[in-house]
Amino acid sequence: MSLRHYDAILAIVASIPAGRVATYGQIADLAGLPGRARLVGTTLRKLPDDSAVPWHRVVNAGGRISPRGDGLSVTEQALLLADEGVVIDARGRIRLATFQWCP
Repeated sequence: MSLRHYDAILAIVASIPAGRVATYGQIADLAGLPGRARLVGTTLRKLPDDSAVPWHRVVNAGGRISPRGDGLSVTEQALLLADEGVVIDARGRIRLATFQWCP
């Protein structure tokens, strides 16, 4: 991935307002990388722990939190989203019709 793509992905994620979410595919499309949702996930997974980029505001196309392999990130992401007022239902879904960011 080029530095330009990396920077575009991070800039878009940084612009998602608190209380809203975007999907991996949506971020890829906005970055000019249609069909590259996994690239968005890989980019966010590689962020340093002290990054200010609001990675927690990115969810999968079903409105669910995608596990990152450590088991703790799902809980952390859910707590961060809840702190911003994003509702996750009993089945683990975020209602995209309500909470999805539309730039």
